[in-house]
Amino acid sequence: MKRFHFTLLLIFLAATSFEINAQTCKPSGGIRGKKPPPGQCNRENDSDCCIQGKFYTTYTCSPEVTSSTKAKLTINSFQKGGDGGGPSECDNQYHSDDTPVVALSTGWYKGGDRCHKFITINGNGRSVKAMVVDECDSTMGCDGDHDYQPPCPNNIVDASKAVWKALGVSKNNWGDLDITWSE
Repeated sequence: MKRFHFTLLLIFLAATSFEINAQTCKPSGGIRGKKPPPGQCNRENDSDCCIQGKFYTTYTCSPEVTSSTKAKLTINSFQKGGDGGGPSECDNQYHSDDTPVVALSTGWYKGGDRCHKFITINGNGRSVKAMVVDECDSTMGCDGDHDYQPPCPNNIVDASKAVWKALGVSKNNWGDLDITWSE
């Protein structure tokens, strides 16, 4: 009987381990940083510029979306000339910093399936609805198309100033906040 219980325990652990591994998002590769040409990396909102030779991890996936998905909130300008680079992927338009809009890491962006859908962001004891308008590319970076910025981590909600204001975060703390979000 003990052997039967032990066998059942092993089967359960193997199945649980498989399920956990199936939900894990692992790196898909990486790229080496290239030094941006002079004046080609917009440092607005304290954006990072690629460092020559540094290895940056890339992802094609993001953590599973749940009713309370953990993420890092970062800040981005979606306006023309802002640190977001070119127009938004969803509509090829620029968006005012006064509009609550976001870019999601590649896996969450789902090839544009979440374009123009609203997500609810919870942080700093408040919540705000924001429209998905762009991808925070987790697969590419350090080139002109990505404003010579590194690839995004796989757990980023990159938000306009309007989102940060709505969450009541003091301006000197804008840039990196632990949040949850849901569809």
